Formats: sequence, C-alpha cells, structure tokens
Amino acid sequence: MKKNYRAWIGMVCMVILLSGCNGETTTVVKQPEVTYFRLAEIHPSDHPTTKADREFARLVEERTEGRIIIKVYDSEQLGPEKAVLEQVQFGAIDFTRLSMGQVAEISPQLNVLQLPYIYRDSDHMWQVLNSDIGDFFLDSIEDKGLIGLAWYDAGARSFYNSVREIKTLSDLEGLKFRVMESQLMVEMARALGASVIPMAYGEVYSSIQTGVIDGAENNFPSYETSLHYEVAKYFTIDEHVRVPEMLIASNKILDRISEEDLAIIMACAEESEIYQRDKWRIEEKESEQKLRDLGIIITEIEDRQAFVEAVRPLYDRYANDYLEMVERIQNMESLE
Repeated sequence: MKKNYRAWIGMVCMVILLSGCNGETTTVVKQPEVTYFRLAEIHPSDHPTTKADREFARLVEERTEGRIIIKVYDSEQLGPEKAVLEQVQFGAIDFTRLSMGQVAEISPQLNVLQLPYIYRDSDHMWQVLNSDIGDFFLDSIEDKGLIGLAWYDAGARSFYNSVREIKTLSDLEGLKFRVMESQLMVEMARALGASVIPMAYGEVYSSIQTGVIDGAENNFPSYETSLHYEVAKYFTIDEHVRVPEMLIASNKILDRISEEDLAIIMACAEESEIYQRDKWRIEEKESEQKLRDLGIIITEIEDRQAFVEAVRPLYDRYANDYLEMVERIQNMESLE
C-alpha cells in the first residue's frame, strides 16, 4: 500500500493545470501532508491479531486517502507489552494492541472484565463488550493518557506445560508457570495451586526449554504461532480467563491529527474489531486441529467447579467497588 501511495504522490507532484498557453498563469497541485504513526504488537506476523492490526492500518490509510499511514511493528520489535504501554502513555509509540491484563495494571477497574470464570463462553463475553459496559471500560483509560479504540478477541486462556497432563486442580501443584504480567493473573495462578515466575512473553520458549519454568497459559493460536508446543506438549482446556484485548492509541496523536481524522481512525478500529473476531474464530479452530494432528496432548476439564471455588476470593479483592456490575455481567442472558 505504501509503495502505491508513493507512486500516487509522484504523479500528483507532476500535475500542472494550465489555464491557457503563451505564458498564461499555471497552478501547481500541492501534495497532501502525510502523518506517519507506529503500532506496536508482540505477536508474530502470522498471528490473527497482527493481521487485524494491519487491516486497521490499511483501512486508515485508505479512508484518509493516504494522509495517515500506520506502520505495524510485530514480534516485540518495539519491546514487550509493559514497556510499550509506558511508551504509548508518553507518546513515544502511537498505537498498540495490548492484553487488557497489562492495561489493568495502570487502570485497575478493568480487572472486572478479566475475573476468572466471569464469562460462560465467548458469546457471553462479546455481549458484554458490545454493551454500555464495554463502552464504559473503553472510556475509563482516558485519564491514563490513552484512547480506547476497540476490543479484540483473545479466546480463552488455558494452561500448558512440559511435565504432565492436568486433569484436576491438584495436578497444578508444584508446577512453575509464566502468566501475564498482571497481579490478578499472578494471584489467580497461586490460588489454583501453581507457582508463578514473572517474565516477558518472548522469554517463555527458552525458559520452558531450559526448565526455568514448566509452562505458561494462553490460547490455541498463541500457543501454536509462538511454537511453545515444541517444548510443552500438555495443553489443558481449563479456560480460566477470557481476557479481551484492547486496541489503543496515545492521546498525544491528538496533537497531530484533526477531529475528523480521529473519527475515521475510531471507525476503522471498530471495523477491524469485526475482522479480528472473524479471523480469530477461524484460526482458533485451525490451530486446535493442527495441534491435535501434531500429537499434542489436549485435556479438557469438564467439571471446573473446584477451579471456580478456588479463585472466588479474587472477586472481592479486585472488583469490590464494582460487584453490582459483576452481578449484572454474570446475570446477562444469552442472546438467542
């Protein structure tokens, strides 16, 4: 897209409208000013979320007629999520896609949306996110210097490890896991009986390989595209959390664009949300099937009541000021 745009700019610069001949006045068409932004992503280029980042960038460039170009830097090129979040707040990075768990570290009310086992399934989660509750939480990060643009799907997070199959709560005891860099996730893992060793996502593969940790927790596409299945062949479908992801911008971009272009960016973000959800559903199923074909040992926890009871105290600790909203979420009826 950028190459085509540059060619267009070159043609515009060559255009001269002649009002006549024999020395009459000429008018030169002025080339439009182009604003470049950076979007940070930790996932590799073939991850469904990274593809949605690029779709967002494509839509923005198309809708602004090339006035705004967003370059996507995947695979932690601009750093791990925690560092990226800080840089977005400072305005050193313009856009990013972050796990809500990371954003909740600076905006704790977001913990409501990532409480363990708060959602029945994916449809329930999206019913919440697309309601006034979701809008409330997107707007809640404004005082942190951030603009909430859209929600992305990240599926359900489950544990995987290199040691043994996990069938019951007691099977987690003694295992060392990396979890998201979120205090809620750390306490959740400990409540379930596991040990936690904090580290950046990019260090997980080598840490499992060398025995520093026994495993981690994530969704099928991330487990596959990060190649973690090569060093941790036991995947347990316990679905302890569904953590929506956020496409966000630094409020510093407002110094460089008009209100009209901000409206375009937000509309493109909403469109990319739909794109990402559809892409996610397809690739999630494909990833699971690929992993099964590779011989990964996948175990589904059918009765999760013991897991649910183990983490229940976290509701009071992390959502005490929003318990009425928690109740509203849990009682939200499924859409027919």
